[in-house]
Amino acid sequence: MSENTKTKTYGITTRTDTYVVYELTDSATDSKVTVCPQRGGIVIGCRLNGEELLYLDRDTFIDPTANIRGGIPVLFPICGQLQGGAYEWEGQTYRMKNHGVARTAAWEVVNAYADEDEAALTLELQSNEETLASYPFEFELHFTYRLKAGKLYIEQSYNNLSERDMPVQAGFHPYFASADKHMTYKIDATKALDYNDGQIKPFDGALDLGGLVESVALLDPKTPEISFPSTSGRTIKLSYSDVFGVVVLWSVEGKPFVCVEPWTALNEALNRKEGLILVPPGDSLDADFTIETEA
Repeated sequence: MSENTKTKTYGITTRTDTYVVYELTDSATDSKVTVCPQRGGIVIGCRLNGEELLYLDRDTFIDPTANIRGGIPVLFPICGQLQGGAYEWEGQTYRMKNHGVARTAAWEVVNAYADEDEAALTLELQSNEETLASYPFEFELHFTYRLKAGKLYIEQSYNNLSERDMPVQAGFHPYFASADKHMTYKIDATKALDYNDGQIKPFDGALDLGGLVESVALLDPKTPEISFPSTSGRTIKLSYSDVFGVVVLWSVEGKPFVCVEPWTALNEALNRKEGLILVPPGDSLDADFTIETEA
């Protein structure tokens, strides 16, 4: 079919749901991705091939003072927590909330379009007085959410505008809808760090998060992808850049979700000074993250 006779199946629209949200749609695959720039650039809905994959606690979404529980929060410049909520860098002590500064910031829309091949939304976050108080680096983030052929692509660029190396621990915190806490994950990791007892244990793919308070981190995957069942019995597949060398699994008892989280380093990376990516001045860390479903 020639380009000028293609049927346009992709669209992008805005609506107000307490905040302005952008909806990327693909009618050919019955897919829709919903993004809220104002609430941390978060994806709050991801329907791929007719199935909604994400959990969202709407009360936490509409409350501007609450941390959103659900969707796909963006983690930068840390993933996880800091002991005492603080870290030391170059002789100075800084305080930072869990998972960093990006997930609570308002992002700016810099591009939005739909054509015959895809729907895409590009967001930007720049450092400001508030971020600099917690993280003393000038930065600019660009994230493009791209819906194409029933898949969600999240393209990231973490740009260092400072005059010194910028330490980065980046990641995502997707909440996948699931009442089943005992699942088998297809990933080639063989070891897991159980944060519930601090022990490193063998990992064979099966893991029951039921009753666990803390997360479990898969330590040594060689291939940057993981698959697990959706609520309908399909397979959800996550693939990502090699920089995401850790996958964290977490849930909450009584809540119908399981979080499957690609991180670039383990918890407390800023304090441990381990696993950090040091982005040189004027340079950037570029990465990709893809979500798809398979029959």
